[in-house]
Amino acid sequence: MSMFRKGLVGLWALAACCLLSVAHAQVVLDPFVEEDAIQDIKISPTGTHFAAVLPQGESSAIAVMRRSDRAVVGSMKLPRNNHIADFWWVNEERLVLALAEQFGSRDTPALTGEILGMNLDGSRQQLLVGYRVRSGQIGSNIRTGAKEEFVHARFIDRLRDDPRALLVAVSPFNGDPQTRVDRMDAYSGRRTTIATVPVTRARFVTDSAGEVRMAVGARADNLSQLYYRQARGSEWTLINHQGTSGRIEHPLGFSEDGQTAYLQTTQPTGPDAIVAYDVASGARRELLRDAVVDPEIIYRPGTTVPIGALFTGAKPRIAFFDEASADARTFRMLEQAFPGHTLRVASSTWDAATKMVAVSSDVDPGSFYTFETATKDASFTFGLREKIDPRRMAPMQSVTLQARDGLTLHGYLTRPPAASGPGPLIVLPHGGPFGIHDEWAFDPEVQLLAAAGYSVLQVNFRGSGHHGRAFQEAGARQWGLAMQDDLTDATRWAIEQGHADAQRICIYGGSYGAYAALMGAAREPALYRCAVGYVGVYDLQLMRSEDRRAGRWVGNWMNEWVGTDAAQLAHTSPNLQADRIRIPVFLAAGGRDEIAPVEHTRRMERALKAAGTPVEALYVSTEGHGFYNPDNRRTYYTKLLDFFATHLGGQRATQ
Repeated sequence: MSMFRKGLVGLWALAACCLLSVAHAQVVLDPFVEEDAIQDIKISPTGTHFAAVLPQGESSAIAVMRRSDRAVVGSMKLPRNNHIADFWWVNEERLVLALAEQFGSRDTPALTGEILGMNLDGSRQQLLVGYRVRSGQIGSNIRTGAKEEFVHARFIDRLRDDPRALLVAVSPFNGDPQTRVDRMDAYSGRRTTIATVPVTRARFVTDSAGEVRMAVGARADNLSQLYYRQARGSEWTLINHQGTSGRIEHPLGFSEDGQTAYLQTTQPTGPDAIVAYDVASGARRELLRDAVVDPEIIYRPGTTVPIGALFTGAKPRIAFFDEASADARTFRMLEQAFPGHTLRVASSTWDAATKMVAVSSDVDPGSFYTFETATKDASFTFGLREKIDPRRMAPMQSVTLQARDGLTLHGYLTRPPAASGPGPLIVLPHGGPFGIHDEWAFDPEVQLLAAAGYSVLQVNFRGSGHHGRAFQEAGARQWGLAMQDDLTDATRWAIEQGHADAQRICIYGGSYGAYAALMGAAREPALYRCAVGYVGVYDLQLMRSEDRRAGRWVGNWMNEWVGTDAAQLAHTSPNLQADRIRIPVFLAAGGRDEIAPVEHTRRMERALKAAGTPVEALYVSTEGHGFYNPDNRRTYYTKLLDFFATHLGGQRATQ
């Protein structure tokens, strides 16, 4: 185990920097606002190379490094707003990349349905499928020999019997919405349809032999449907319809012999379960379920065979279907080497002899270790943020409280290392809101606020994900209502528990969190000392009218989750309730934001000024849904800390 101890030394000996200037009691921003050095990394099938996705501000790049000497042998950079959502090694020479567009640092990249191929040396870059095949918008070095189609494609699996081929799910952007499965050549982009399924917006799962045997999708009514087939060419059988069963089932994969399918299944109450489905009898058997959080499936390295689940609740834990298996023993050994950390196998060689293990925690942004199965040797390979010293970060404490209607809420409290007794608190609701959640993990913004002297409260209010379908559905049509009450109840809980000075509490968030911050200020004018909204939505009717996504299902989703009553939407729109806000407000927005267009912030600012409420605003015309540019990020966080220092008394940023 000596090599494991060396790995730990490497982990905790990340290059340290002085995060606080003692003489001036100011916060150094750089460690917190810089981007991660690596977004994703995968080892090649035989372990000779690493391929890594690197952030490039408003875009991303991929670099391939020779493992023996870390020399870069090939690379590609995408143009502005274009990102690599995921990538896969098709063989030892060829990679394929799924492209996405992102219009701000807080915007989740939206898949464009394009798949691009390149050789590890950077040659033979070609857009294989997608609507920009012949437009030349991706890059001058990328060939566009494939057929131009207005379709959306998603990677399903590589093919074991053909090193040139992969499976992709293809659906048109308009017209017939049916999804099909195509076999695609990774070099030319030529495709042959091998399967269709009788449901739209389908996602597919293959067995260990690469055969497509399950599909889940939904029609315009947004009710989930799960289909199964025995083999290629067999008829599809509907095995679950949400409208009939009342549950949603997502296929996760198959056992090695293909006789058991693993499903993530929603429950009437509480978190989802992992269920074993016997394909012969149709019998279902629950395998794993946590009392608080949903599972995150774990696959046998180098395969698509599920073997267990990660549960990221108060602290992360891993459970296996077979605790006596070799896979389980390996993970338990790694857990002993890296106590108090979340472990994930980021990638592995196809024979699983070499694994890339991602190690992170609430105070550690993360590092990658190369683990050799034969020798049990784990060696430090890459770190995400060299300027962060985990020993100087503030640990997260899990908290549980009761909402006013009895619903149990879970969240996290991060207190400055030197904190004692009630102090200034920032309530930080997450964005989304539905399906998104806060978890025990390194968050640079939370750590920045803690370094400035503030406790930070994050609560997974109803509507948040990761806590079961019923918990998420409890937030439907509760914008500014019960979802807001949860944040109020959590704030009052923090005061009652002695975690916060009742006279020094601010509420701050981005996107939906910005909405919640301003609604909190409107509904509870005496509870908060100030409020901050970053790239927020503030007018719900405007949000309904400007949603640019296509499809009738989107309108149905808005009706189900946001609401339809005009009076109610007005009552829960912060810009229309500005006369109730009596505390200072800071707003920030990007002029190119397509998720929360800048008009939301302008309306909010005008309404606050008309109400006589003190308001500061920062607009950056070149930014989107969150600021990419490092100088703009520094400007924003400098102003943010100045605002909090004025109203809560914490530390400011160094100049």
